[in-house]
Amino acid sequence: MKYKTAFTFSAVASFGVACAQGLYYVGDETFESSPIRWTVGASTVFDDNINPSVTAGPGKNEEAWSLNPTVGATFSAKSPQTTIDLFARAGVNYYLTSSDLSGADDTTPNGRMSLDLTHRASERLRFSSRNFISYEMEPEYAYGISNQRGSDPSAFWTSDNSAGYRWTERVGSFTGFALSGYLSDAPNSDRNSWAIYHQMRYAVSPRSTMTAQYRYAEWTGGNPSDSENHYLTAGLEHRLSANSIAVLSAGLQLRDVANGDSSTNPYFELAVNNRVNSSFSIRGFTRYSVEDLDTIRPVGTATYEFSDQQVLRVGLTGEYVLTPRLSGFGGIDYVSSGFDAGNLISSPTSAPATAGGLEEGLVNLHVGLRAKLSDQLTGECSINFTNSGSDFEARDYDRLRLSAGVSYSF
Repeated sequence: MKYKTAFTFSAVASFGVACAQGLYYVGDETFESSPIRWTVGASTVFDDNINPSVTAGPGKNEEAWSLNPTVGATFSAKSPQTTIDLFARAGVNYYLTSSDLSGADDTTPNGRMSLDLTHRASERLRFSSRNFISYEMEPEYAYGISNQRGSDPSAFWTSDNSAGYRWTERVGSFTGFALSGYLSDAPNSDRNSWAIYHQMRYAVSPRSTMTAQYRYAEWTGGNPSDSENHYLTAGLEHRLSANSIAVLSAGLQLRDVANGDSSTNPYFELAVNNRVNSSFSIRGFTRYSVEDLDTIRPVGTATYEFSDQQVLRVGLTGEYVLTPRLSGFGGIDYVSSGFDAGNLISSPTSAPATAGGLEEGLVNLHVGLRAKLSDQLTGECSINFTNSGSDFEARDYDRLRLSAGVSYSF
């Protein structure tokens, strides 16, 4: 029996957020070509807390209505050698009333674009490139990046590029490099990262592949200290059914922070894509790691840099087809962070040299309905609720958003 599954699935857990689906990504590829498809739409949103980072004074608990026109395009091309997937969307968020917060803009642009490319040079050799860029007020929690809320849009980009080779019918490998960056108006948040990795793969059966991976990553830029991270992981990719797959990776993360403490920490990542039946599908992910964003925090009047920020991210989303033209969707995101190994950066008064044992948690819930009004016209309404609780000041808030809109595809 031939075990070409050793080379079937892409290096899913190599970098985490390298495509438009974020941490939900499980390596699925386009199986059919489709011509470019345009979508134009508009929605109206009620937001009961447009400035969640403001805890006192003008802008606190301020609510507003906004209009959000968008235009987007998707394109897929597949040949025996090359597969291309392109997604792009641009829009504007326009508040109908001006905010009391000084410097707040009534109009903010937003956009996303992803480009995934796979080229099969031969039956054994293939190249893969997954690229994503966003510029928006609030990147989704599923991307596994900063949870800060600024008054201006933030930019995030990532690129994961690899070469895969099938050495035998059971053994394959992926070798690649990845780049990412984050820019925001929030203090001490700008960061850049580069990484290299090598993953070995062994087909245990036609449905299961064992993996072993080493990854080296550096974080630089901005005021936070530079860091070096070594990841040693083992994993399993298992095809649950023809339409379902689970990808697991676990091991150690070894950190060396330039002006902080070195540490060895557990690392865990799981992504699942499961089509239960023709009507119901769910996707989920879990990731536990030490992260390098939002590491500089105020504690009282002092400011500390935490070189040990342990973050657990969990996401679950699903869709159920109620009728041929009506479907319901919903999901939950949970982010729990623990902050240790904090070193004092500055303080106007006497303060302890170190800090730790601080925690922060965030829950985001959403539910909605999508109706196919015609072959080209779709209507959608949703409710989104966010709750953030933190040991840090100005990080506690609740937020409710109600949205309704229509889109036209051609």
